[in-house]
Amino acid sequence: MAENSESADREYPEGVPCWVDAQLPDVAAGRRFYGALFGWSFEERADGSGLWARLDGEPVAGLARKADGRLPTVWTVYFATPDVTALGRRVRDAGGQLVSAPLSAGRLGTGALVADPEGAVFGLWQAGSHQGFGGPPAPGTFAWVELYARDTEAANAFYGGLFTDALFGEDAAPAFGRAPVTEVFAAGMPPHFLVHFRVPDCAAGLERVTRLGGRVQAEPFVTSYGTVGVVSDDQGASFALLERAPEGAGEGL
Repeated sequence: MAENSESADREYPEGVPCWVDAQLPDVAAGRRFYGALFGWSFEERADGSGLWARLDGEPVAGLARKADGRLPTVWTVYFATPDVTALGRRVRDAGGQLVSAPLSAGRLGTGALVADPEGAVFGLWQAGSHQGFGGPPAPGTFAWVELYARDTEAANAFYGGLFTDALFGEDAAPAFGRAPVTEVFAAGMPPHFLVHFRVPDCAAGLERVTRLGGRVQAEPFVTSYGTVGVVSDDQGASFALLERAPEGAGEGL
């Protein structure tokens, strides 16, 4: 986390997606791809490990260099928590795994990677000065995240136990969706979270991804929260483009 990439104007309740980053073998290539796709600008992280992506000056995502080439090239979503150590313990107690122990990013906060009982990996973020996303919803910003699971009922029980207030509280808005892997992907695809970014036109966005050297994994399909196309960048990291439904996200979930 870079010292000047702060978003202290917003606080995220526990269980709400607050940040995303991509683990890439070539961060410079990622800068070219996502800068052209979403209009992001970039700045180097203070520790030299990657880049902060910004839109209109506000932090929207991170691009990080993979420490080990054997690690997957992926987008990861982080859920907010006031106590990353305690939440990591609850993940383990509920049958999940601690993928990487809590790691301090100085005054910006503390993060960890965990996995649910089916192996879907996600991040935990205990904010310091960096709360997460900044700025209003706009094309090129985080829009949604969908968990593709083999057993959606088991996923509901696991995440409901972790994030009761965020998912089922009296004033809770949908934090993320859950769907069977086979709804979009082949049966052999492992369970995973799929990060969605806003676009004004999904079909046009897919064409742009292809022109930039990426690949379309699933042609546009209609959901209760908008029209979605699944793609991968020119290094293989999968994500989705979401053209919002007029009524907003999450209806019917």
